[in-house]
Order: sequence, then C-alpha cells, then structure tokens
Amino acid sequence: MSGIDLYPTTLRLLGRDVLVVGGGKVAARRAQGLLDAGAKVTVVAPEAAADVVRLAEAGLVAWVRRGYETADLEGAWFVQTATGVPAVDARVAAEAEERRIWCVNAADHESSAAWTPATARVDDVTVAVNAGGDPRRAKALKDAVVLALRTGKLPLRRRRQGVGRVALVGGGPGDTGLITVRGRTLLAEADVVVADRLGPRGLLDELGDPAAGGPRVIEVGKAPGAHTATQEEINEILVREAQAGHVVVRLKGGDPYVLGRGGEEAEFCRRHGVDVEVVPGVTSAVSVPAAAGIPVTHRGLATGFSVATGHDELAELPARPDHTIVLLMGVRRLAQSAAALRARGLGESTPVAIVERGWTPEQRVTIGTLGTIVDRARAVGVANPAVIVIGDVVRVSPYAPSDIAHASLSTNR
Repeated sequence: MSGIDLYPTTLRLLGRDVLVVGGGKVAARRAQGLLDAGAKVTVVAPEAAADVVRLAEAGLVAWVRRGYETADLEGAWFVQTATGVPAVDARVAAEAEERRIWCVNAADHESSAAWTPATARVDDVTVAVNAGGDPRRAKALKDAVVLALRTGKLPLRRRRQGVGRVALVGGGPGDTGLITVRGRTLLAEADVVVADRLGPRGLLDELGDPAAGGPRVIEVGKAPGAHTATQEEINEILVREAQAGHVVVRLKGGDPYVLGRGGEEAEFCRRHGVDVEVVPGVTSAVSVPAAAGIPVTHRGLATGFSVATGHDELAELPARPDHTIVLLMGVRRLAQSAAALRARGLGESTPVAIVERGWTPEQRVTIGTLGTIVDRARAVGVANPAVIVIGDVVRVSPYAPSDIAHASLSTNR
C-alpha cells in the first residue's frame, strides 16, 4: 500500500461494535481511542496489560480472556489487531477481509486494509496524518500542524455558522508573544474580536481583512476621559454578536479578571444564556514591572505585594518599603497617591518606578522616590498606559540611578 491508494475518511463509531485482538500496550491505546469515539469495544486476549485490565474492571470494555476465534468477528464494524504475533494478526486480517470488515493490521502495515493515522484534536477540529506507514513521521507532522493551529498560524475560523459563544481573552501586557497559546487559538477561530486599547494590538494586524476571511474587529477601547464604548454597551455587544451565532473574542490587555471587568462581562453573558470561556492572561501588574527588571517580590526586600488602581483609597494597604505596592491606571492621581502614602508613614526616600508602555518598543522607565517622583514624572511627561511600583524592590532594577540602587542587594542575601 502507498499513500496514493488511500482514501482518507473519518469513521463514526458511536454505539457500534468493534473488536481489538491483543491485550498489550498498543491494544490498550487503540481501545482507549475507540472508546473516545464512542465505540462498544471488545478485547480478545488470553492476557492483558494493566491499562486493558483497568478498562475492563471499569466496565468500559468487554474482555474475552482467550485466544482469537473466527466467531469473534460476528457483528463487528471495525477490527484492530495488536497481538504482537504476525501469524495471528494476519489470520484476523484475512478473515476480516473475507467478511468485508475493515481491519487495521498492526503487524503488517503494507498489507493492512486500513491505517490508523496520528491524530489530535484542537477544539472541534480533528487532525489526522498518514505518512506512508511511518508512525513516528506521522506523529511529528501531526504535532507540527497542531502547534500551528494553537498558535494561530493556521486558520481555525468556521465557515458554517454555528452556536455563538464568547471568550474573554487576556492578551498580556502588550507584546504579541506574551499571549497564551489558548488565546492565540481562539483568535484564529474568531468571527468577531471586541478589542481593548491596551491589548496586544499587533495581533489584530495578523488576523486579516474581513473581506479576505478575517474577523470583524469592534473597537471598544477606553482612555482616560475618552471612552469609545461604555461597559454596558460592551456587554450588549458581546451578547448581541454571540446570539447572532458568532464566535466572539473579547481581547483585553493583561488578565481579564485583574481590574479588567471580566467578571462583569462573564456574568452578563451567562445571565443572557451565552456560553462564555475565560482565558487568563499575563497581568500587567506583575509583568510590566518585570519588563523594567523589577520583581514584585524579592528575597530580603519584599515577600508580598498589593495591586490597586490610582483611584482607590490607599488607607488599607500596608505602608512599608518591604511590601510592594503596584498601582494600575494611577498616573492622573500620582500626586495624591504619593501624598497619601507619605502621610501613612512611608518615607520620602521610598523608591518609586513608573513603567510606561511596558513590553513595547516605546517602553520608558522613570525612577525616583516618593519625594521626587511627581516632579520627575511631570518633567518627562509621563502618561498612561503605565504601571507604578512603590517599594524597595525598585532598587533591583537595572534602570535605578546610583543614589537609589544598592550594589549589595542580591539574591544571595
């Protein structure tokens, strides 16, 4: 048999009787795969590996504890041989052929009436690869296709409209490489992308024009004092598009559940009968400081951190240099926040870093202290999007000036 005389197809075995002859590891893998397809599996083997025994004890397969007999083929729609004895496998295959039953002969792929491809599933897409009877080659090719699907290199978008759903995807801090694999997969499936201003904008350029099969992009980004859409309008958009049968990706910056109102959107979708999936993202509260070489915890400096917005009251947060405070969306109220922390007992020499547009080519780091940061930020024109870090961990940053950095600080303390 060669690749050119194959007719690729997919069998629907749900509720159909299939026969596995053999009880070893190969037989166990094939039995499990057939079970996953919904088949009624009978295993014929005098002895069986632990995985086959487990399936039998759980009532998932019927195990006939003896050697193969011709009558075992009665009623079977499909047969898999895996005895490890070529003569037995050949006999099963020949007798199945006489009865016009498709049979995979594990001992002799060249004469086998059917081949089992290397398979994998990505959502509702099944990848099956035959490679001239070479299973390792087939697996390598299958893995490469799956990787391309999961990373958005191959299109997953449906062409036949189905049931709509929403995915709240955390896009990470901005760099297109910092979105999760699951997030990439969902973008490749999307009919509609509801995009934030702070999400990984470069990914939108990779999606393609709607006229050429790419998804529609609905911009709902928020900027201080200039909202493209209110939160209520965003909620309505998600539900409306999903109820129209679309796969909707709500692409957010950072993580949708860290000061991203993802919980509100998920609740609204579920309340209106729309299936919703939440895909975590790399939160900017931790990753943007890291872009400036600042760990939010560091042995000998800080063992905990708090995340808040610049709009929140800071009265309840620990006010100590050894407890890191991370402020999101805090530029507009920087002066008030600095004054509030000084009033709570944080010294004017407490280090402060502002990281603008982290993980992008336009990243800029401004470092000062609680006593100087407001004037420094004003002098260079600091603007959102930015993350503010307050505490001794700022001293670790390679951007820290000599009067703030401490050469003695290291992970060996």
